[in-house]
This record gives sequence, structure tokens and C-alpha cells, in this order.
Amino acid sequence: MPLPFLTADRAFDASAEDIALPFDDHDSWRRPYRPGPWRVAAAAGLLLLASFVLLAGMIIAFAGAVPGSAVCLGLALVIILCALRLLRVGTWVSRHGVRRVGFFTSVTVPWDGVTAIRTVQQPVKWLGFPRTVQGQALILVRQGGEPVPPLLTDSNADFLTRSEAFDRAADTVEAWGDEYRRV
Repeated sequence: MPLPFLTADRAFDASAEDIALPFDDHDSWRRPYRPGPWRVAAAAGLLLLASFVLLAGMIIAFAGAVPGSAVCLGLALVIILCALRLLRVGTWVSRHGVRRVGFFTSVTVPWDGVTAIRTVQQPVKWLGFPRTVQGQALILVRQGGEPVPPLLTDSNADFLTRSEAFDRAADTVEAWGDEYRRV
């Protein structure tokens, strides 16, 4: 039964394909793809763990050990912050440049400092672990040759087993680069 309202990610009666979202405001930082199921599942697992830690903290507080419950509360807050940061990891674009957000660090490159953005075949990390597999990566070539880790890979938590979504996201980032490097 179709509902007579617009959803957040597609218009009424739009196809249910996994399409990249169009944005009117090119000045704000946007991720040109949706977070993948592996990333969302990991964040959900962390949030579930945080709920158990909070429940344990509540039980400890009712038992009368306030310092122990404070430790549980602090641990739960750290776990929640890790889950939120995990959801933020990825490639973000705007009119100002491209930003690769990692778990601990972020690298922002203005479009003026970009020589090329291209998809290449190379060994890539599988789900961010040290193990590498042969795959595709969207790489950024900076002026001056400073290395930047791959912006996207087909074996990361957003695109594992979703090669069409990787191709669409890589094409979108390349299109942003083509549009704003000329200005």
C-alpha cells in the first residue's frame, strides 16, 4: 500500500533502487552514497553493546556502588561515540573539495589541489582489516604527489558485495571533481 507522502530519500512512486541522493545545496558537506549494510550493522552492534553496559550501570547504581556505575556510564558514552564516528566514516564532497573521513583522522583536499580522481584496480583492504584482496579503488591524485588513502574501495564496509553501488558512488565523486576542478 503506497503512502501519500514523500520519503526522505525518494519521491512518491520512485523506484526502490539504491540511488544516490541529489542535493541542492552544494556548499555543505555531503556523502554521495548511503552507508553500507556492514557499517550500519557494526554501528548497531556497538549501540546494542552500549545499551547492555548502561543496563549494567543502572543495576550497579541500584546496588549502591556509584563509582562503578559512573565507570559504566563513561564506557557506554565512549561506545556510543565510537558508533556515531563509525557511521560518519567515508568520503564527503562539497563545492569546496573532497574530504576523506577516517575513524581517527580526516583529510580534506580542495578541488584546486586535485590533479585527478580515477578508479583503479589494486590490492585493497578487506573491511579495513590488514588482509588485502584484489579490488577497485577510487584514488585521488593531489598536486605535488602527496599520497592520500583511497577515497572508496569495493571491499570496504559501504560497498562489500555491492559493486553497482560502488560504481555509482565513484562516478558521482568523479563528476563532482570534474565539475568543480574547472572553476
